[in-house]
Amino acid sequence: MNAAELKAELTKKIEAANDLGQLDEVRVSALGKKGAITELMKGLGKMSPEDRKTEGAALNVMKDDIAAKLEDRQKTLKKAAMDEKLKSETLDITLEPRPARKGTIHPLTQTMDEMIAIFADMGFSIHDGPDIEDDFHNFTALNFPPKHPAREMQDTFFLPDAEGQDGDAAKRVLRTHTSTCQIRAMMELGAPLRKIVMGRVYRAEAMDTTHSAMFHQIEGMMIDTNTNMGHLKGIMKTFCEKFFGVEDLPVRFRPSFFPFTEPSAEVDIGCSKTRDAIKIGGGNDWLEIGGCGMVHPNVLKNVGIDPEKYQGFAFGMGLERMTMLKYGITDVRSFYDGDTRWNEYYGHDPINKPNLATGV
Repeated sequence: MNAAELKAELTKKIEAANDLGQLDEVRVSALGKKGAITELMKGLGKMSPEDRKTEGAALNVMKDDIAAKLEDRQKTLKKAAMDEKLKSETLDITLEPRPARKGTIHPLTQTMDEMIAIFADMGFSIHDGPDIEDDFHNFTALNFPPKHPAREMQDTFFLPDAEGQDGDAAKRVLRTHTSTCQIRAMMELGAPLRKIVMGRVYRAEAMDTTHSAMFHQIEGMMIDTNTNMGHLKGIMKTFCEKFFGVEDLPVRFRPSFFPFTEPSAEVDIGCSKTRDAIKIGGGNDWLEIGGCGMVHPNVLKNVGIDPEKYQGFAFGMGLERMTMLKYGITDVRSFYDGDTRWNEYYGHDPINKPNLATGV
């Protein structure tokens, strides 16, 4: 078989190879130690120098041509093999057009929305403030004088002093209550005033079923010329009845002490307790839900409001506690675990926003 016939035959075999194994067999039969092209090149030694030069050049051209055809065919077969592998091992990572599980509103967020709806209906608007506060807004303006024992009532996270500041303005803390936002609201807006604030607060407390170093509060304030304790009681009773969905809910006020209010009171709601459950409304027992009182004249003076002309009330509640009471949640730590199963169980429909028309 001459070189031209061998080239034609090898080309035909290369094109006919359907997988890499068959192609490798063709390669070995053509270019291996005992391959056809190799055997032809071994015969060059028996030729005359002139014939050897001519035949040798032709054989080298053929060898290179066959090697190139083998490489091209190999690339084609490898691509085909990869395409087939990808096709057989495909993993569909696209989402379902309508997921079987839908997102839910975290119960703490639901509580915030419910409270906003209730207080907005009573004429309150929302105010906000920073999580990192100075000593003046967190303590001094709220009638906590330096070294006053009441400062020890709260375990505070203290931060490094602010550069370029002096006195109370230099001392930085993570706010221990949202009352700091009320101070800012009074300083920014003056009186009359009707505001609620809510957000994170921080206290250096050990974590257990009812305590957390970070939790949430809601506080409200109303300042006007004729605001009195009767208004405070009416607001709190209306709120509790709307929030818990209980008509004529028993609400009582017990004397207490807060540096920023005078007189001060704790707010309790009526309930009945059994070994396994607590039912809000009626009964012969009480649950504490928060504190309140008439704004101390010193606080009004500290923010530039005349206490001879204006007076007001303030109240505050823990959002986690209110959520736990309403929805039967027993461990405050579960609010922050990020367990989607828990949120799916206690969560709320994101479409049905709280409103007083349909009930909160």
